[in-house]
Amino acid sequence: MSAEEKEEKQEAPRKKTPEEKSAEHLQRIQRSVIACVMGIITGVISYLVIPRSEILGFQSYTLLALVIMAAGIVVQRHIFMAMRLKAAALGKKDWFYQGFMTFAFWFITWTLLLTGSSS
Repeated sequence: MSAEEKEEKQEAPRKKTPEEKSAEHLQRIQRSVIACVMGIITGVISYLVIPRSEILGFQSYTLLALVIMAAGIVVQRHIFMAMRLKAAALGKKDWFYQGFMTFAFWFITWTLLLTGSSS
């Protein structure tokens, strides 16, 4: 056996125990729930802050709503750190997922609130 083959065997990642897999799965669920809740919260804030009569296409008020939603994504990192959910270990793909989930729930919540009221 050559030295390269020995190094490959030593560098192989160890298998995770069922407890470690379960803990990681629970953390992923918690991060997804936080993203959904932040989307709902930012959707409600957008509805309360921006007058309904001012929502006429893509204007400055719409940009304000997008900034509120983006702030919700930023706040998630601090929530992850406070809950010890290993925010530093998240990659670009993970943050894209978190951002998309927040955006989707923000958009759905804000749209439902705008179409549901009869002011």
